[in-house]
Amino acid sequence: MAKKRPERTARRAEERAARQLVRDREKLAALVPGGSQERPIAVASTAIIEIRARATPCPQCEGELRVGEHRAPSSGFRAVGVTCTRCHVSRELWFKLVSSDPN
Repeated sequence: MAKKRPERTARRAEERAARQLVRDREKLAALVPGGSQERPIAVASTAIIEIRARATPCPQCEGELRVGEHRAPSSGFRAVGVTCTRCHVSRELWFKLVSSDPN
């Protein structure tokens, strides 16, 4: 029977836990406002989108997000590609244009 290597076993357990933590954080990021098209961040103007995107911290490392391309997949919605400057993870933030005009 092969002898177990405690250092390797512990390291592999830590790596599995780290991968699971990344998966869990990605799932949570999809559930917060802006994480998906079903949960967009409401904005009154397209001028606010970049400001809000840069102010949103990275869900993995709390780093600053760099804004990339903007898309308008449907009327009233904007998808903004962002990349973390610290961990370099890319994602999309979703915004919905809402009118703030009085009735």
